[in-house]
Amino acid sequence: MSSLKGKVAIVTGSSRGIGSILAKDLAKEGCNIVVNYSGSEADAKSVVDDITASGGVAIAVQANVASPSDMTALFDAAIDQYGKVDILVNNAGISIYKLVKDTTEEDFERIFQINVKGVFLGLKEAATRLQENGRVINFSSSVTRLMLPTYGVYSATKAAVEQLTRVFAKEVGARGITVNSISPGPTNTDLFLKGKTEETIQRLASMSALGRIGEPEDISSVVLFLASESAAWVTGQNIGANGGFA
Repeated sequence: MSSLKGKVAIVTGSSRGIGSILAKDLAKEGCNIVVNYSGSEADAKSVVDDITASGGVAIAVQANVASPSDMTALFDAAIDQYGKVDILVNNAGISIYKLVKDTTEEDFERIFQINVKGVFLGLKEAATRLQENGRVINFSSSVTRLMLPTYGVYSATKAAVEQLTRVFAKEVGARGITVNSISPGPTNTDLFLKGKTEETIQRLASMSALGRIGEPEDISSVVLFLASESAAWVTGQNIGANGGFA
């Protein structure tokens, strides 16, 4: 996708998991990358090193996506380094799996702070600071299409992200900016695998029409499409990248 050459992409939460793969794959397509992290500088630097070792361009910037000043500073750092921002991937998020009755107010506030407020603050910055014909890609989840016990509050945050996506697409469409969300299903990452038995993993894999869980590259390929010029007529949509899981 040569259309991405020279574009500048911020990928939140990209020091590990799917986010790190997204950052590396966008770099392979010619993007200059801002690797955002909240905790582990070493992990973020490792992603930057992998990108630069492959001939790409990247910097690591620490920012808490739920902090307005940090989100502004994240965009500042990208513009100071590269002169612009073309692509925002709101990937950062956390998971809390509890029955609604067992979910504390602290749990509720923490997950909404990261999963919803973090996206909201990214959109606020993008509204005025993203380049014309830019791209915003938010992360939802396929659990919004299911009724899974213990996923109530998590899926509520992702449903909020989907609606923010649709409305924001209308608000910035006049500038040629597209805004979409992507809903992965179960994906082979450390975060997904943690605490799950092999039986549980196989059960979830069997729910896919293709009989397996996803790989980070399956998700990345959809992100690359949405970031490209080929997706210029796709906006306000939620794309299920889940192998027919839901």
